[in-house]
Amino acid sequence: MPNKIAAICSYAKEKLGDDRSGHDFYHVERVAKIAKQLAEQEGISDTQIIEAASYLHDVIDDKVVTDVAAETKSLKKFLKELEFSEKDCQEIFEIIENISFSKELEAGKARLTLAGKIVQDADRIDALGAIGILRTAYYGGHTQSPLYDPDLAPQEFKSKQEYRQKSTVINHFYEKLFKLPATMNTEAGKAEAQRRVAFMEEFLARFYAEWNLS
Repeated sequence: MPNKIAAICSYAKEKLGDDRSGHDFYHVERVAKIAKQLAEQEGISDTQIIEAASYLHDVIDDKVVTDVAAETKSLKKFLKELEFSEKDCQEIFEIIENISFSKELEAGKARLTLAGKIVQDADRIDALGAIGILRTAYYGGHTQSPLYDPDLAPQEFKSKQEYRQKSTVINHFYEKLFKLPATMNTEAGKAEAQRRVAFMEEFLARFYAEWNLS
């Protein structure tokens, strides 16, 4: 049996290699690295579930794939071939199906295992900072969303359907990104999220100055 994480890494690269929405293989690879760092700070030595869920968390996401049911079936078959136990498979799916911001709009804060909390923090950290700014702009282009409209105020979304409606790239900072530090599960995750948000706030201050030529 090949190394499970190496096999999962290859699977994720195959599934996400052509993504052009900012949820590509390099995103999940960064999430896995961040998650391992958070796990170390939490004193966790066995990171197999954490790494597996990090690499796989977008391969059945409806933002990325057109047939969620088919990709879910494929992933379950793949994990079974890797000889993951039923318990481990269940935990991996519970993590990847429940960590998203949009799902929590309707269901409230997800009840996750510690592994799930770490993966969720890592995924949200990668939405922030310099990487987060570029991913936000990139996804806005992908969805053909306006860059900025001074007459459109940020919205408060209460459902996934509302959240998926087009807003502006700049509004996304207020509608989601700046809310993420308060949703972090670990102290290390919260500290890193706050550090990255501070950089984003500096960026926006410069953006508004250049937009208004002031």
